[in-house]
Amino acid sequence: MMADEPELTPEQRRLAQETKDERQVWIFLAYFLFGIHIVAFVMIYAVRHAK
Repeated sequence: MMADEPELTPEQRRLAQETKDERQVWIFLAYFLFGIHIVAFVMIYAVRHAK
């Protein structure tokens, strides 16, 4: 923690942590959905080009 930062109350600290956690969940969800689409496109490509 920086020396010039004011001391946060437990409620402010909890809210800041909750905001950070929520952002991490959205980022995880975005990567997960992106990954599913990549796998789906690769599978479609493989099926269409199978002999």
